[in-house]
Amino acid sequence: MSGERLDAEWVRDWCEQTSSALSVLMPTFLETHGFAPDGNVVTLATDESHAATGALVELTPIPSDLTTLYWVICEVSLPDVGNGYFVHSATMVADHFREYGSVPIADEWPALVFASDGGGHLFAVTGSGRVWRSTTASWFDDFEVVAPNIQEFLEQIGREVAVLGELGAAGGPEPASADASGSARPDHGGHRRLDGVSGGEERAVDR
Repeated sequence: MSGERLDAEWVRDWCEQTSSALSVLMPTFLETHGFAPDGNVVTLATDESHAATGALVELTPIPSDLTTLYWVICEVSLPDVGNGYFVHSATMVADHFREYGSVPIADEWPALVFASDGGGHLFAVTGSGRVWRSTTASWFDDFEVVAPNIQEFLEQIGREVAVLGELGAAGGPEPASADASGSARPDHGGHRRLDGVSGGEERAVDR
């Protein structure tokens, strides 16, 4: 599966399914989880975001799956799903590349950070298509493989959204389980996001 290219139609279906699950989750979130949800949204691509993707491609070679992803999605913000998941916009990816360059993953180039979680860990996609997660909230420490490709990465997130949506519909408590990358879920309210995901949020990475 890692050798297969991401299909734009599959990404569109993922967006629809995830947004549908969120529409079930959000109305009952406060009652089910005991705190108000933050903004959880999948933002579809626009002409402006397509132009930003084109600018990113001109700036540096990027994995083909990332180009496909940005043809459909502008960005994703899911602070209340698992440990929090944020797929960055192409503009943010370009800004981070200018500042930090490609992250250091041996024998995997290019390695572009395209997402992060609520703990400040980074997700990078490499030329092989594999998705890697930083072991700490830093651009300069080790990375480990968490998915063979972007599709599996999105499927992991989608499964967490679906579970939360089902719990919201049933009015049950959130289960204590690992998030999509295998980390235990921390207490909500401790999420940290990278600059640019939303205005005014703190920087969640070490320099």
